[in-house]
Amino acid sequence: MSSPTGPASGLPVRMPRPRQSGRHRRPEPAAAPEGAPALVLAVPGVPSDAIRALADEVVSIARSELPGLEAVVGFLEGDDVAYPALATVLSAADRLRTERYEIAVAAGREVSAPEGPAAVVVPLLAGPDSALMRQVRQAVMDSGNTAELTDVLGPHPLLAEALHVRLSEAGLARADRARLFTVATAADGIILATVGGEEAVQAAGITGMLLAARLAVPVMAAALDQEGSIASVAEQLRGAGSAQLALAPYLIGPELAEGLLDEASKEAGCAAAEALGAYPAIGKLVLSQYSAALGLPRQPQGAPSL
Repeated sequence: MSSPTGPASGLPVRMPRPRQSGRHRRPEPAAAPEGAPALVLAVPGVPSDAIRALADEVVSIARSELPGLEAVVGFLEGDDVAYPALATVLSAADRLRTERYEIAVAAGREVSAPEGPAAVVVPLLAGPDSALMRQVRQAVMDSGNTAELTDVLGPHPLLAEALHVRLSEAGLARADRARLFTVATAADGIILATVGGEEAVQAAGITGMLLAARLAVPVMAAALDQEGSIASVAEQLRGAGSAQLALAPYLIGPELAEGLLDEASKEAGCAAAEALGAYPAIGKLVLSQYSAALGLPRQPQGAPSL
């Protein structure tokens, strides 16, 4: 079983890339500064083994990009046994920092007293969701305000890349524009499905424009949690000439209620791609938010065309 500090023994853990030799070796990734706050991934939704595995993979990607990073997972609806609650994880991070300082002082080391946040909380959300963000803020306050909260992961070109990949995996989009081959089931209109109401729809629309540029087909955002939103957007796309639609979840997965995507797919009368899940770009964006909060020079590059 997983522990609050990482994946259970036996699960694969991403390790930092081995150093390349020669003149053209890639620059070595920067290491996390000594005493840096923990990265705490705030995971929404009802916890499960599948969601825990997804979250562990995301933090594993972040660790591989920044050696020495302490990264843990906290659940908004955690039970503190199998799935540690976010507030509990934050309190533990603060206690651990204090303990390390006291041990260093007892060992005679010249160290400064801890300052600043003990943790940086990154919500595992592609777009804004005011209800879920209120839960995250409450957990931060319950922990004693020893953590800094970042924004959600999107919009970002890397999320457009991830959406493109998920659509191509489902046979709903070409994997590579440059090769000019056709996919019989490729969609000519995309419904970008999100949750979080109108604010989430507007934010998803920005990534939707990037996706439309990649696929050269119209993309419109709709809210899974607003009655009639999916059907309305499907009607608009068909009215504009799109004959074969596809549903692309602008969601990582844990925030998606069970059965909601299937219902939306039936409502729109089209096939759906998988949620973004632990696509590598998600881990990189989580690290990017953490790094930005600390002023570290670690920002993911924009996504290249597939």
